[in-house]
Amino acid sequence: QVQLVESGGGLVQPGGSLRLSCAASGNIFNINVMGWYRQAPGKERRLVATFASDGSTDYADAVKGRFIISRNDARNTVYLQMNGLRPEDTAVYHCHARGNTETWKHFNSWGQGTQVTVSS
Repeated sequence: QVQLVESGGGLVQPGGSLRLSCAASGNIFNINVMGWYRQAPGKERRLVATFASDGSTDYADAVKGRFIISRNDARNTVYLQMNGLRPEDTAVYHCHARGNTETWKHFNSWGQGTQVTVSS
């Protein structure tokens, strides 16, 4: 089993910044993709940003130019630096990772989520 634990959410004023962290632990051989998704009340979970093992990144149009995803493979950790936050960024942010365990079984894991609230 692979577990993901997020941290760094909270309440911030519009225009402010937050940095989310997500650490993966367990029987990990490699992680192909780590990323962040978010779910606002009454809406579907949507992609925010992903970081693949080849170094490529992908961002939702709504966050391009404001959010930056980074990854530390030595620590099996992914980060999301969020700048210029807007009220519409308010959501529960979930970490996601997929890869292979040491017994070469595929895993596709989600974290419990961390609340981000942007409000004055």
